[in-house]
Amino acid sequence: MHNPGNTTPERFPARDRFADGAQFIAGRPAQGTSGRTHTVVDPATGEGVLTYELAGADDVDAAVAAAREAFPDWAGATPGERSDALHRFAAAVAERAEDFARAESLQCGKPLKLSREFDVPGTIDNIAFFAGAARHLQGQSAGEYSGDHTSYVRREPIGVVGSVAPWNYPLQMAAWKILPAVAAGNTVVLKPAELTPLTSLLFAQAATDAGLPDGVVNIVTGTGREAGEHLVGHPDVAMTSFTGSTAVGKRVAEIATASVKRLHLELGGKAPFVVFDDADLDAAVNGAVAGALINTGQDCTAATRAYVQRPLYEAFVERTAALMETVRLGDPFAPGTDLGPLVSHAHRDRVAAFVDRARAYASVVTGGEAPHGELTNGAYYRPTLIAGAPQDSEVVQAEIFGPVLVVLPFDTDDEGIALANDTPYGLAASAWSRDVYRTGRATRDIRAGCVWINDHIPIISEMPHGGYRASGFGKDMSAYSFEEYTQIKHVMYDNTAVARKDWHRTVFGDR
Repeated sequence: MHNPGNTTPERFPARDRFADGAQFIAGRPAQGTSGRTHTVVDPATGEGVLTYELAGADDVDAAVAAAREAFPDWAGATPGERSDALHRFAAAVAERAEDFARAESLQCGKPLKLSREFDVPGTIDNIAFFAGAARHLQGQSAGEYSGDHTSYVRREPIGVVGSVAPWNYPLQMAAWKILPAVAAGNTVVLKPAELTPLTSLLFAQAATDAGLPDGVVNIVTGTGREAGEHLVGHPDVAMTSFTGSTAVGKRVAEIATASVKRLHLELGGKAPFVVFDDADLDAAVNGAVAGALINTGQDCTAATRAYVQRPLYEAFVERTAALMETVRLGDPFAPGTDLGPLVSHAHRDRVAAFVDRARAYASVVTGGEAPHGELTNGAYYRPTLIAGAPQDSEVVQAEIFGPVLVVLPFDTDDEGIALANDTPYGLAASAWSRDVYRTGRATRDIRAGCVWINDHIPIISEMPHGGYRASGFGKDMSAYSFEEYTQIKHVMYDNTAVARKDWHRTVFGDR
């Protein structure tokens, strides 16, 4: 079923590419067979964008079968052949950059300037990086470690990878799941969030158009309980990679480990933003607002807990609130928009409920409401700063996933580091100081997979992304991601040509 709703061609120039369905299996689009439909909604207007048939178990089976069939030839391709295909893939996405940017903004509500300047170019850079990395699947150098043998290490692809991606960065998350897997010689079945499938489908189509063989990249768009759980538990899926909430990650782990699959989890976060008393206050305020509001706060690495040493605390609260109030909410496609809506009205209401409950024990310094007027129909929520919340309160400990920053004071450096570590999560953090010894300590003692110094949010293809503790395990991006998507094999050659080895005496005979 293809129903483009009232969306204009200017907002959704690629809409005709979805006429044949919201599944992509064995190199071609297809309709889902679950018998149920879902409508992608523009969260800025509340209007339907595309109604499609959801994937069911049969669609997952077909996608996995296509990936399994494609695996031997793709795994047997030379690194150079896979690299060449990925370079063509990068060029194909670059040629369609505006289509990707508009589709991403339409389904997510993120400002077009964010899609154009962050999501799409970042994805193209990821493809280009893995095109190069495909030629560098390195292992330990060959050597005679026993004296009588030569050993070396092979990296081999695992097989069919079943990946599940979230709705907050649909294009980038599709890239982070697909690229290291296929660069290493695996084939992939990706289930994007049913709220935001558009750019994942465009991504798979671009891969096929660039010459990646049919079945190497497949997309099934269905619900987590039906399509997602069936994919994770499928007996022909050798590995599961999941990005999403910690609660759902636990369920994914239960299903995947039942069949002893390789498992990669990138889960929730509650990133601390630690400001020491010698920090550049202006830099910290600007960094806090940008780091808290990126993607309307729907970012697992977003700055969510600002701990500010007491001499700077009051000024930080005042100046951060003032800067938040200058952020312009509006239509994601309007040139002057800084902040778009949340991904859905249901999620906006969830974020608002966190803030409303916090009024009983903390102060909402600014924001804390949905805007009125012309934005009423969208899932908008004003940038919000909360002060005075206890460390053990819900807004400090739980992942809100919206444009909400909580700020708390601390006195000593020991206390600041301890508070930063005082949640179950450990995905990202930042520390702000002019003192190299303070920042050095922060990088050592804050338990997180990424620690920024005097900045918060930037990511690069060459460096790994992944967390500690309840934020999961394993790495996206960088050469480290090949640790997730390859199997390590030790190969050992005898160099002696001696029939009866000296060690045989431990089993039979004497020296």
